[in-house]
Amino acid sequence: MYFTEKVMSNLKDSIIIFGTGGHAKVVFDILMATGCKERIIFCSKDESKQEFLGCIHVFQDNFSSLNVDTGIVAIGDNWIRSQVVNFVRTTNPKFKFIKAIHPRSCISNSVALGDGVVVMAGAVINPDVRVGMHVIVNTASSVDHDCILEDFSSLAPGATLGGNVAIGEYSAISLGAKVIHGRTIGRHTVIGAGATVLHDIESEVVAYGSPCRSVKRRIKGEKYL
Repeated sequence: MYFTEKVMSNLKDSIIIFGTGGHAKVVFDILMATGCKERIIFCSKDESKQEFLGCIHVFQDNFSSLNVDTGIVAIGDNWIRSQVVNFVRTTNPKFKFIKAIHPRSCISNSVALGDGVVVMAGAVINPDVRVGMHVIVNTASSVDHDCILEDFSSLAPGATLGGNVAIGEYSAISLGAKVIHGRTIGRHTVIGAGATVLHDIESEVVAYGSPCRSVKRRIKGEKYL
């Protein structure tokens, strides 16, 4: 879509959401639930879209022509999300990544949340948790005290972490998985749905079962689902 100078001026105070998948729909809903008054613009690699959810849609290659400096990357795949974040940072170093925190989540005052974090409805994050940049804490997931979720990691709906758990960069904890107190999950690892993690899990593996065990190696950047 081509924007005139007048249109770009009108977009200046907008918020841009990168992505048009299911996760982007949820992030949009969170922003609406928080009473967001700014215009929302969607941006993706789909050239065919002119709008999404009733909002303007911009082809990602045209992002540099927009006068928009605020937004969030709403892509569920951890690796792809990181690549889009890098694209945005490179294209516009002044860009500010916002957080999307659902008002029906429960977050302790001592929690540290990084830029670009998404926390969905029903999620609970207990005291002294550190959540890195561009992390997803999904619907009805639970993070107990003193956990660390490194950049670009994610918890799927219903995932549960005991206290003092560490989740490495880019790792994904799938639907309903449970990690007991004090365990560490390495980088670029996927914990399968319903798994019960009783021991540390190394980096760059797919692991599942109860008790959870590493099943195969995975390549950096490999799709999560």
